[in-house]
Amino acid sequence: MTSKVTYTGNLRTTCVHLRSGDSFITDAPVDNNGLGQAFSPTDTVATGLASCMLTMMGIKARDMDMDLVDATAEVTKHMAADPRRISKVEVVLSLPSAFSDKHRKILENTARTCPVLYSLHPEIEKVISFNWVL
Repeated sequence: MTSKVTYTGNLRTTCVHLRSGDSFITDAPVDNNGLGQAFSPTDTVATGLASCMLTMMGIKARDMDMDLVDATAEVTKHMAADPRRISKVEVVLSLPSAFSDKHRKILENTARTCPVLYSLHPEIEKVISFNWVL
C-alpha cells in the first residue's frame, strides 16, 4: 500500500504516505463547494506533473554530472464541466541556463517522458514551456 486517505469532514481529506509518514491535506476548491484552503485533489494531479518532470530531469542531470538546484515549475490547471474534469495543464519550467543545447534537448525530452505525463488522459491538453534563464 502506498498511502492512506481519510475523509475528515467539510470536504477535506488527510493524505498520509505510509513509508515516510509525510502527510498533506486536500480541500475542495471554492468553485466546487469547498473552502479552498489547501490543494484540491485536481491541484495535486497538476502539481504532480510538474514535480515528476523536475524529478526525472534531476535524475538525468545527475547522470550527466550536472545539477538542477533552484529549478522551478509554475503550474496552471484549467477545469471543464459536464463531467467536471481537468481540461488543460500548463507547466512553465525555469531552469539553469548553464546547460548546453545538447543537454537542454536531453532534459526536455526527459521531462516530456515522465510517468505522470504518460498517465494523464489524452484529452487533457498539456502545454509545457522550458525557460533556460536561471
